[in-house]
Order: sequence, then C-alpha cells, then structure tokens
Amino acid sequence: MAPPVAVLGNGPVGQTTALMLARWGLPVVLLDQRPHRDAVGSKSIVQQRDVLDAWEAVGAGRRIAEEGITWTTARTFYRDAELFRVTFTDTGRSAFPPFVNISQTRTEQILDECIAAQPLISVRWDHRVTGLAQDADGVSVTCATGAGPAVLRACYAVACAGAHGEEVRRLLGVRFDGQAFGDLFLICDIRTDLPGWARERRFYFDPPWNPGRQVLIHPCPDSTYRIDWQVPDGFDEAADARHARIRAIIGDRPYEVAWSSVYRFSSRVADQMRAGRVLLAGDLAHQLSPFGARGLNSGVQDAENAAWKIAFARRGWAAEGLLDSYHAERHAAACENLEVTSATMRFLVPGTDAERRHRVETLDRAAADPAARAAVDSGRLAEPFWYTDSPLTTPDPGRPFAGRPARGAVPPPGPGILVPDVLIFAAERSGPQTLRALARAGFVLLCASGADLAAARGAAEAVAAPVRVLDAAALPDAGAGLAAAGLAAPGEVWLIRPDAHAAAVLQRPGRAEIAAALRRALGLAGGPC
Repeated sequence: MAPPVAVLGNGPVGQTTALMLARWGLPVVLLDQRPHRDAVGSKSIVQQRDVLDAWEAVGAGRRIAEEGITWTTARTFYRDAELFRVTFTDTGRSAFPPFVNISQTRTEQILDECIAAQPLISVRWDHRVTGLAQDADGVSVTCATGAGPAVLRACYAVACAGAHGEEVRRLLGVRFDGQAFGDLFLICDIRTDLPGWARERRFYFDPPWNPGRQVLIHPCPDSTYRIDWQVPDGFDEAADARHARIRAIIGDRPYEVAWSSVYRFSSRVADQMRAGRVLLAGDLAHQLSPFGARGLNSGVQDAENAAWKIAFARRGWAAEGLLDSYHAERHAAACENLEVTSATMRFLVPGTDAERRHRVETLDRAAADPAARAAVDSGRLAEPFWYTDSPLTTPDPGRPFAGRPARGAVPPPGPGILVPDVLIFAAERSGPQTLRALARAGFVLLCASGADLAAARGAAEAVAAPVRVLDAAALPDAGAGLAAAGLAAPGEVWLIRPDAHAAAVLQRPGRAEIAAALRRALGLAGGPC
C-alpha cells in the first residue's frame, strides 16, 4: 500500500487539508497531540465566502453556511456616531454570502463528520510529534503516544500544528520572526436579544463605554453575540466589573455569558513554508492580529493550495518542483496578511506619540468629512490572495494587476485572480454545475467563442494532468453568464487551476502558447519551479 500523507494537527486547517487530500484520492493520517477534541469557546468565528466555497468541495461549505449567521455589512462608529459602512460585493453568482459567523467548535464538528465519512483518512489522537526525518522518498514522523513511541512513514507531510507548534518548527529548522503585542483583549460570548444587530458587524472607536479604546461586536447563531473589548494595562480578569461592561452595551435586557477569555496576540510569519517534503500551513506558518478575520480563512487557503500540489506531484501529473510554488504563493499571501493586519494594529493600538496623534486626528477628520473616512482602519476583512507574481502564472500585459482593491471590493478577473463563481450548467445536471466546482476536478481550459478549440484540446492531451476543455459557446446560455462576470471575451482562452485561480488569460492563442501556459502552471517550465 502506498504511504499516506501525514497531516500534523487536527484543528480546522489540518481537518481541511486531510479532506482535500483525500478528495484527490490520497490516503491521509491525521495526527494530533491532544487526547481528543477540546470543544471550548467560539474562537475563530468569521468564515469568508470563498472559504465556504472551498469547504463545499469536501461537503462542508453549505452546512457551515446554513448553520451560521449571515452578514453582509460592516459598520464603523466613532464615539456615538456612525462613520461609514461597507457592503461586500460578488462579481459572480456565488451560492454563499460574503461572511458567515459560526463558532470554530461547530465548524470542527462538521469537518469531523465529513472526515468520519471519508475512508481514506485515519485519525490518531494522542500523537505528539517528537521527530521528523526526511529522505528522497518520504518523511518518517516519530510520535510520543500513550502506548509508547511510534514511527509513521509518509510520502509528504503538511504541518498544521497551530500557534503553539514550536517543536515542529524547531524540528524543521524554520524561523518564526515577528512580534508579540502586550495589549490585552477581553472576549465575551453572550446570549441576548439585540433587535437589528443580528446581520451586521459593528466596530466602535472610543465609545463612551470604553473610552480611548475600541470594541468589536459580531453576531453569532442562537442569539449569541461576540463582544471583544480592548482593555487597559493592569486589567484583572478576576476583579473586572464584566456585568457593567456588558450592560453599558446592551442595556437592561437579560443575558447570559456563554464563554469568556482574555488574550494577547502575535504577528509572525515563518521564513519558509516548504521544508523539503513538509509544507507548513495555518497558524504554524503565520500568526496574525484577529482584526480582519485573516487567520483561519488564510489557513484554509493554505490547505487547498497544498493539497492539489501534493496530489499532482504524488500522482506524477507534475514534477515535485511544483511544491516550491506553495512557498512562493502562500508566503506572499502571509506577508500580505501581515502587512494589512499590522497597519490595522498601528491604528487600533498606536505604539508611539506620532501614531496616537495620527489616530485621533484621523478619527476627528472622518467624523466631519466623509472624504477622510477611507483612512480609518477598523480591519480590512479577509479576502483571497492574488497570485499575480506566482511562478505558475503567465502574465498578460493587457491586464496589469492594479494592486490591492478598495475595502469590500475584489480585483477584476485576470491572471492570478480567483475567478468569479458562475453557474454554467443547470441544476438538474449531475456533476459540477459551477465554474469553480468544475475547476476543482482538475485544470480547465475555458475557450470563448472564436478561440481555437482544437489547439486547446491538443495542448490538454499533451500533459498527464487532468485538463478539461470547456467551450463557452456550447453552454446552455452560450457563455453569457461568463461574459457578465468578466470572463471569456471573444477569442480568449482562460487557464484555470484546481484551486479556481486563473493561471493565464491568452488572446487567440495557438497550441504552443496554450501548452506553454499549461506547463508553466504545472511547474514544468517557465519559472524557478
């Protein structure tokens, strides 16, 4: 029997990685040092639309979305007045809302149920990783267990051991540079009735009931609200007048506290996300400020990126060098997330007199001048990263990347960008019905009217990897939905990867040009991998 892929860590990123690897037909052993799942607290609650879409590929997305609370608007207040609100857009016809709030505990339960139904995944609790030895053929993972030492042989490993996975990083020789923040934050999950608050996220700067600091409020299922206060130095959780804090926000209505915690956080990124046959993912590879919900959401994107590349390398569809692009793409994504969240923290928790003056002046200007409100940073919410500089992406001079889009917006479709989800087949058809679902079965060559279908088919047949040629003109709507989403203009060929990112947009290409883009996207040519 072929050796499995070892996934180190059975949190939501590890669960997702295991499910996505099994989806490609690879056996997986999922290890965790804990004796069992610890269902404590809500933890990471905000799940972004494109992450729900990725989870749907393993049978979990719709369930998580249906059980969670949907919200489409983020409101920001200064003292007792609203500064602005952001409503999130969708350039396609996604089946999922922009954001869903649901406790991490419930998300893990749903993913566990998917894992239980997947015969290719073996789960082993009480396995603490104590050694990692690699050779040309695989990885030997040594674990301490209740029954004594155990050694597991794997072809590859994905390390998802979480924020406290120092030993795994040490074994891999990975640095984890960054900083820890001394500021304290208090979380309470409360159950109460707040009419009109159940479909929006609220952020308050300097409210009368937490002067000089901020408060974030998120709705959750079952009439539950997550309240997150910045608290002062010297905060004593045991002596805190929590009842008064809560009453200052919700008034005299009845409530109960479902969970409470005090936390600090760090901002760090691993110096490498590939260490030989081991890929690093999730909080093991990057720790971020929670403002923006970029932690778990980016970890799921790590998982999908890692899974398809390991599968393609393992099945002989691509060279093992394809795995180098995992670091190139996901390290760039981690650095982008670090830059975004660090800018937010400098605004939320200024560390110098100049930063404090900037914050006060910006908020005061924004209260009087709507044009100044773009400078107020209450957290830029999670979004999929753009692989425009990836070694797998064929650039298109006619579609230069304009950089980070405005808050709540998405980049226009193009090379390196996650394609909009578009319904391409009717609901009564068996099999994939949307463009992204089709892509997640392998590469797609999307050919608009006027493109050379024979050239696309010839290029697809020349590689070992699964590639589907899709004729937009032959779709039930003749490609109208694709065109409305900014895809497949006449003569174009779009190469879409198994994670639904565009790898190339080619203008009336011949077979050689399509083949070159396809080989590049497989890590076979055109770049360092």
